[in-house]
Amino acid sequence: MHTDTDRCLRAAQAKDARFDGWFFIAVVTTGIYCRPSCPVVGPKPENMRFYPSAAAAQQAGFRACKRCRPDASPGSPEWNERADLVARAMRLIADGVVDRDGVPGLAARLGYSTRQVERQLLAELGAGPLALARAQRAQTARLLIETSALPMADIAFAAGFASVRAFNETVREIFALSPTELRQRAGRGPRTSVPGALTLRLPFRAPLCPDNLFGHLAATAVPGVEEWRDGAYRRTLRLPYGPGVVTLSPRPDHIACQLSLADLRDLAGAISRCRRLLDLDADPAAVDDLLRTDLRLAPLVDKAPGRRVPRAVDADEFAVRAVLGQQVSTAAARTHAGRLVSAHGEPVEDPAGGLTHLFPSVQALAGLDPEKLAMPRTRRATLTGLIGALAEGRVALGVGSDWDEARASLGALPGLGPWTVEVIAMRALGDPDAFLPTDLGVRRAATELGLPATPGALTRHSTHWRPWRAYAVQYLWATDAAHAINRLPAA
Repeated sequence: MHTDTDRCLRAAQAKDARFDGWFFIAVVTTGIYCRPSCPVVGPKPENMRFYPSAAAAQQAGFRACKRCRPDASPGSPEWNERADLVARAMRLIADGVVDRDGVPGLAARLGYSTRQVERQLLAELGAGPLALARAQRAQTARLLIETSALPMADIAFAAGFASVRAFNETVREIFALSPTELRQRAGRGPRTSVPGALTLRLPFRAPLCPDNLFGHLAATAVPGVEEWRDGAYRRTLRLPYGPGVVTLSPRPDHIACQLSLADLRDLAGAISRCRRLLDLDADPAAVDDLLRTDLRLAPLVDKAPGRRVPRAVDADEFAVRAVLGQQVSTAAARTHAGRLVSAHGEPVEDPAGGLTHLFPSVQALAGLDPEKLAMPRTRRATLTGLIGALAEGRVALGVGSDWDEARASLGALPGLGPWTVEVIAMRALGDPDAFLPTDLGVRRAATELGLPATPGALTRHSTHWRPWRAYAVQYLWATDAAHAINRLPAA
């Protein structure tokens, strides 16, 4: 995108917010970089430079605009669309892998050498993994400075900096303000002094239809792990440094997010998982424009544009839940999952609601007695086989996993058919082109709309919807307006 100068220039002159996060505009005469929708008077075209990432602009010596705050723009939708090395690396960096394990840890997870990873990121993003992680640390620090009353030293280490000096230097360099000046400039808005408790706003590209997104999460909520309370979806989070609880509420121009963390070092990873859960980095204009070219889908898109794919904060957890939900109702799947949570989940405290446990890890589930599972023997074998494969690392579903390899590994396990593999690909791996031609709801919708109803014929027709078939599924499911997954729950 950033190499197409004419297109970038048109987006900048139009102040088009749809391109926020796709590229960044640096102004050589001021030394500042902005998002395309920055409201200030635009510079002359000859003074503009375009960069593919905030880290690249920062590395080139530009500082963030104080007006449009480009560091807080939605992430590039490319990392959700693609499954190549760069996209996998960006998802892992957003999850905090470089801060925890360094660049060698990132490379090991990707299965490449450190040199190969650095070369690929530099070629495409203009910045290496350390610079990209540094830009993320700066944004995390800014959030903590502006939304909490924590001492600056605590913020420095919580954001991932190795020293207070590095924290101060980075904040000054990127924002042209000291940490104290940043806090003063943020004003006297509400701040929490409770350790680990934060309130922030998660941006997205408009439009966003919250009905199926929050409706699906609420309708399938596992008791004790998830709940819908007071107009918000709440759930527990298993994070690298400790447990967390998140509360997410839809708003017209953002998602209100409240995070309670046992360790503030988990902030960046928690935000990344919440954004992934709600598919907030999607590009709804690109998705909907393509799906509208199918005259049978166009009315559904026009009726409620901006549908997102409800995803998952933990891929292993979702895979286990997908098997529990095979060939049973939503209510029965919740019951089965709730029993696993009660027996094997880790207790957590939630003074603000009714959450009681973390969903059990696959390591904790590896020793469960299949005879105690109230389900058919074949499905018990499927579940224990999946848990064993996940626990032993024979199947990898993390944010940096290769989608094709994950599909092949899942498909090789006994009892996991195409529907289960594809729903895991759609919601756990985040593949935007995952498709469910055998799903009963999809086939009913296809028949109602006059689309081919047999799996083979529908799959052939769906090539017109690529690479957004997972979003087409959301629109097809939405034809059943009475189903709970398609309704925003009442407060």
